[in-house]
Amino acid sequence: MASADDKSYDDINVTPMVDLYLVLLLIFIIMTTAGVQGTKVNLPKANKNSVQELGVPGMQAVTVSNQGKIFLNTIPVTTAELESKLGALKAKKKNLLVVVRGDSRSQYQGIMDVLDALGRAGIDNIGMATASK
Repeated sequence: MASADDKSYDDINVTPMVDLYLVLLLIFIIMTTAGVQGTKVNLPKANKNSVQELGVPGMQAVTVSNQGKIFLNTIPVTTAELESKLGALKAKKKNLLVVVRGDSRSQYQGIMDVLDALGRAGIDNIGMATASK
């Protein structure tokens, strides 16, 4: 006669595996959104009423530091490299959104050079990042 201990089990507990997948998914989401933020700059201030949150997937961040250095996301580029890289991205995605992040102490000419490069690349969906007061 067979006892209750000899009984075979037909199901597998997948709860620990699902927990692992959810943790990995959470880490992946955090790392991909953190990479798009660009380099740290002191943004100019704007009224809270005029500030809109932009969190569009595939958004590109162009940052101008107070030394006049230009970054595409976190990669340092020249204006010519910026124009060619964003032109290639624009060819792949027609509604490419680019957010310009300028340091509040940066020279105005650096921002204008970036905006000129965006215009030559054919990008017309541009946002200007500010910090709320």
